[in-house]
Amino acid sequence: MRTKNSCEPLLLGAVFSNRKAISIQLKKEDGDSIKLSKQKGVSALEKKALINIDYTFDFVGDEGALTCGQPGQEIEGEIVRLTEAFINNGDYVVFAIDVHDEGDQFHPETKLYPPHNIRGTKGRELYGRLKDVYEEHQDKAHVQYLDKTRYSAFAGTDLEIKLRERGITEVHLVGVCTDICVLHTAVDAYNRGFKIVVYKDAVASFNQNGHFWALGHFESAMGAMVK
Repeated sequence: MRTKNSCEPLLLGAVFSNRKAISIQLKKEDGDSIKLSKQKGVSALEKKALINIDYTFDFVGDEGALTCGQPGQEIEGEIVRLTEAFINNGDYVVFAIDVHDEGDQFHPETKLYPPHNIRGTKGRELYGRLKDVYEEHQDKAHVQYLDKTRYSAFAGTDLEIKLRERGITEVHLVGVCTDICVLHTAVDAYNRGFKIVVYKDAVASFNQNGHFWALGHFESAMGAMVK
């Protein structure tokens, strides 16, 4: 039993009043925090994750193999800001990064695009300051680097398992390209019942018409919040 003067961290739960709203910060063993709220006898565990999609040199740099160019470079500051905010808040942060093997003739993208994000090359490195952010925090338990071989971060990966086991119900999306990998990740998240938030100032594409179409599609067809 916890005593009045106990300083032990609260690990498992809390008792709430039925008559008023209460918000409490729970301290987990790994040092992360979860916000648990209660309104009129109904409790809700607010869990979210940031999925940082394909922000690499090949997709963003001037000399990248399949670059968004300036539109991609202009969102660097906002991607870095959001990534640091999620990490510092203890939220789950996934760097979902496209990977291809050189000379793979069986991959469907081989017929659509020039070689890009080849395993072990500079082109697959995170772009700009985001690389520094990842390297600073990569050893944290709630930061993950995820290899993906298709547009969607869910396709052929264990992303859904990782989200489910952490009780995450809402995914926040940033990165490139808005109308390709961000879009397909959002569709898969929607089909799996996750709530979706897309940051319009933290996504970009090499196709501006596709970029703006996708932003509208997130809202109209998936009920996503675009902010």
